[in-house]
Amino acid sequence: MTNRWNLPDLGLGVGLRTVHYQHILSNYPRVDWFEIISENFLDTEGRPMYVLDQVAERYPVVMHGVSMSIGSTDPINFEYLRKLKALAKRINAPWVSDHLCWTGVSGKNVHDLLPMPYNEESLKHTVERVKIVSDFLERPLVLENPSSYIEFANSSMTEWDFLAALLEEADCGMLLDINNVYVSSFNHSFDPKRYIDAIPADRVVQYHLAGHTSYGTHIIDTHSDYVIDEVWGLYKYANEVIGSRATLLEWDDDIPDFDTVHNEVLKAQEYKKQGVLVYG
Repeated sequence: MTNRWNLPDLGLGVGLRTVHYQHILSNYPRVDWFEIISENFLDTEGRPMYVLDQVAERYPVVMHGVSMSIGSTDPINFEYLRKLKALAKRINAPWVSDHLCWTGVSGKNVHDLLPMPYNEESLKHTVERVKIVSDFLERPLVLENPSSYIEFANSSMTEWDFLAALLEEADCGMLLDINNVYVSSFNHSFDPKRYIDAIPADRVVQYHLAGHTSYGTHIIDTHSDYVIDEVWGLYKYANEVIGSRATLLEWDDDIPDFDTVHNEVLKAQEYKKQGVLVYG
């Protein structure tokens, strides 16, 4: 099943990170696509934009943000959205993604992805904001399920039921982070397959994979290691029940050389149901 916008399955990609700039510009490796952290390119020119322009000429590039704060009660930041929209146009991003979360209050950004209360009031509030942002950006808005470590006592629905309702009512897409499903399922003791089953397949545009750090009693989403077998198993399950989607490996701490990162995401080939596109 494809997504409702017929957005492409870009294949297997990696995050564009500064430690790999020289390798990428020198070799233009045969990676399918790249994902950027949007905020790293919003208020800068010079070398970062030079690198991004070179990459965007040769590969599809998707934007992934951490500051939209779609669930916040603060006013929508249209100056931020204007910069986001201009960047998306510059690199011809097929979609723009961010997280289902809030990142601060009263204009203060805490630089963290804070969990949402899952109830009817927050659902209505978030649906309205998603519609406004989507209309402003004039391209598909895709929201990711964040990992979480605490829950609100006044939540009246599960995270997956909240997301399923939000995707339909706000008419937006989903970036299904498989690692985050696993992390949260461990931290909150739920069945991760039940989560995947509840997500409308035609709303899923992209998958994320990543490593994490287990402390025995809880797991932190650190993006600092290889993907574990249990997460690969969930990814396989998602491909079976949802279908093949553009898949991105996140590795943001203790980052190894580019080939190591790329080879890790290439492990996903055996789980995808359709051929992988190759650019370069």
